[in-house]
Amino acid sequence: MAEGEGTTYHMTPDEFRRWGAEAVEWVARYMEKVEEFPVLSRSAPGDIRRSLPPHPPDRGEPFDAIFRDLDEVIMPGITHWQSPRFFGYFPANVSGPSILGELLSAGLGVQGMLWSTSPACTELETHVLDWLVELFGLPERFLSSGAGGGVIQDSASSAALCALLAARERATEGASNRRGVDRRLTVYTTSQAHSSIEKAVRVAGLGSEALRLVGVDERYSMRPPDLERALEEDVRSGHLPCLVSATVGTTSSNAIDPIAAIGEVCRRHGVWLHVDSAMSGVAAVCPELRFVNDGLEAADSYCVNPHKWMFVNFDCDAFYVADRAALVGALSILPEYLRNTATESGAVIDYRDWQIPLGRRFRALKLWATVRHYGAEGLRHHVRKHVRMAAQLAEQVAADGDFELVAPVPLNLVCFRHRAGDEVNQRILDRLNSSGELFLTHTRLGGALILRMSIGAAATEPRHVEEAWNAIRRVAAEVQRG
Repeated sequence: MAEGEGTTYHMTPDEFRRWGAEAVEWVARYMEKVEEFPVLSRSAPGDIRRSLPPHPPDRGEPFDAIFRDLDEVIMPGITHWQSPRFFGYFPANVSGPSILGELLSAGLGVQGMLWSTSPACTELETHVLDWLVELFGLPERFLSSGAGGGVIQDSASSAALCALLAARERATEGASNRRGVDRRLTVYTTSQAHSSIEKAVRVAGLGSEALRLVGVDERYSMRPPDLERALEEDVRSGHLPCLVSATVGTTSSNAIDPIAAIGEVCRRHGVWLHVDSAMSGVAAVCPELRFVNDGLEAADSYCVNPHKWMFVNFDCDAFYVADRAALVGALSILPEYLRNTATESGAVIDYRDWQIPLGRRFRALKLWATVRHYGAEGLRHHVRKHVRMAAQLAEQVAADGDFELVAPVPLNLVCFRHRAGDEVNQRILDRLNSSGELFLTHTRLGGALILRMSIGAAATEPRHVEEAWNAIRRVAAEVQRG
């Protein structure tokens, strides 16, 4: 018998049952003991690769060998984002229902580029994104029943790029797609906006010189009069303002731009307004926190990340447009091999026209499963708990003579610093993170190094925040003593 004859090399359904059960058990054990691990991986550059074989295996290996290496090789190189003591960046949560939804999506193996390639993939996505409009109290113009609608992108970065391409399409009446980028185009945001805005400007071919940074106030929020002046100056100089990107909940300080006033400026100048509310937008699940939606009626596009604060595992960004015509016009290309009766009828959505790549995963399953498991009540419970913990921490910082708050705390991010200056703050940060007790990240505001404590991990309880604050004070005292 020739080599390989008589075997498929595939994992059989029975083997899958066995190892699938073991994989679920492995994840469940991880959930139970994640708090025991040092939050930040202690691996040095190259450690993981040196532990791996230099060449791929010629013969397939048993799956228990993969589990063994998962424990011995991979786990030492993991920074534990799901740790209740992870306070860096913004949260990137997972949850049981989301993981199971991801498993089901992977098992179905759907490629949802067209409605016809799996109608359920498209229609569930459209429906659950309409659910989020209701859940978050978003403007009705983002519902799919009108001219707009929502789509799941991989991240807010892709949402920003898609918004810019749609804005470019509208500003040039489609000419940029036909003749190339109009070098007159300009884009506006602030120094506090996410770096994805500048990346989008680069990827879209406008170049970083087309980006205008608008001034901010003492709360690190965009100044609408400064935006108006920048637009007027550019128009006088022969430029073509294309897009304004405002932020609700900046990464550095959770600053909230005044969307209503910015929207009025954009309306007067006919400029597309994109609102990035990647993390903070989830707060709108709580009616008392819907100040994060103020002014959204003026937005042409909007995004929020369920994969941050809503317990949906990465990647899952909900991106909305008020009028999908410009987005589809910018991104739609229909080769012969994709033509089908449903598309040509005009009665369906083909989400390939709402994103950069052609292919797309069945992400809606994990979002649907998570919303159904928690319900609005469960989601509100956790958001309120995180906001309450952040407010309590802010009170403790403000009452401590050695530390100072450096930004308002509207939601779940506390920005503070030791009064002794940048060097001491850097040493506090380095010592805390290297200890494994907790993980913080930093930023710079007003030129000063600032410690950020983002409270939003699914497993974080009040005791974890209290322990973290005690560790910060203890390490600060140690640093001061030298």
